[in-house]
Amino acid sequence: MSNVGPTANSGPVWRRIPSGIWALGFVSLLMDVSSEMIHALLPVYLVVGLGATALTVGIIEGIAEATASITKIFSGALSDRIGRRKELAALGYGLAAVTKPIFPLAPTVGWLVTARFVDRIGKGIRGAPRDALVADISPPELRGASFGLRQSLDTVGAFLGPLLAIGLMWLFADDFVSVFWVAVIPAFLAFGLIVFAVREPRRQEGLRQVRNPLSRRELALLGTTYWWVVAVAAVFTLARFSEAFLILRAEGTGLPLMLVPAVLVVMNVAYALSAYPAGALSDRMDRVTILVIGLGLLIAADLVLALAPGLLGIACGVVLWGLHMGFTQGLLATLIADAAPAELRGTAFGMFNLITGIALLAASVIAGALWDGVGPQGTFLAGAAFSVLTIIGLYPLRRRLNARKGG
Repeated sequence: MSNVGPTANSGPVWRRIPSGIWALGFVSLLMDVSSEMIHALLPVYLVVGLGATALTVGIIEGIAEATASITKIFSGALSDRIGRRKELAALGYGLAAVTKPIFPLAPTVGWLVTARFVDRIGKGIRGAPRDALVADISPPELRGASFGLRQSLDTVGAFLGPLLAIGLMWLFADDFVSVFWVAVIPAFLAFGLIVFAVREPRRQEGLRQVRNPLSRRELALLGTTYWWVVAVAAVFTLARFSEAFLILRAEGTGLPLMLVPAVLVVMNVAYALSAYPAGALSDRMDRVTILVIGLGLLIAADLVLALAPGLLGIACGVVLWGLHMGFTQGLLATLIADAAPAELRGTAFGMFNLITGIALLAASVIAGALWDGVGPQGTFLAGAAFSVLTIIGLYPLRRRLNARKGG
């Protein structure tokens, strides 16, 4: 499959996005089907099946995502040093595929922690090189749409996975292990697709060769605008802790066990439907304005989840949470691609993911501690407070971005 698609300024935006972006999107879709089939059931399996606490869930989720983020900095830097992205991305997808069978084989919490840890190492290896590859393939005038499309396809997998989990939980009479075995299949399909359907573009002529991407000198070359984007994203990450707490909130309100994965289905439908339009819109207007809208949606989600009674209120909060993801996640990646030099994109995405991963670890532990100590209301109200702080930090970032365009 060729990565070169039509880029003339005519026809629908989605038709002008290079085919390589579509292929990477479907790779993400398949891997997310696999991962989310497991992720949708894992928090309840830990609490109900193995007797873990909400704090334990928060620590496991935080460690898992932080592990992925730490790995991304090294894989991203290595992709800059060798000047290639695809091999590392394929390695990460392959590792995630071969470790999926650990989940159905795990007899204790310790084994599940190990499974999440190894699976997230695979995610970490592929993450930064894949995002840099998206930036390398996409034309600058379609960058927001390209990241939005990949995010939307990724998120389609994220709601198909829980839907399959619901159906399979019914089919297998609430047998978690059988569902985990089925989740192995799409992971291997994703690995095959990236190996055979994605081609890496030639390296741009004139790009500087990077010998030590993680040196102080190279990190300084990322620029102050890049580091400001990272700082704002870190505070924002404190506001958007693991979606495991959305699942626990719904289960605690009386949602039947078999329907618990529907929480992620509803959230990811809203996410998938909004990510591509938000990304395409960001190519035509101010990206920071769209981020502010996304943060407003997160504040509304937190308030609803904290204060609204009953399952209908929880459903509204989950939809708002999904919309905020669609308006922010692809856009943050686009801002990183905009701000970083082309030869340091892997390092830029890796460092971004490292810092936000550390913030996610802190966010998940804080959320779990508040949940156990104060209750769900304290967790979600704290998220709203961090969202307000992020909005405050966006206004200096807007000035820096405008000054960069003017320069």
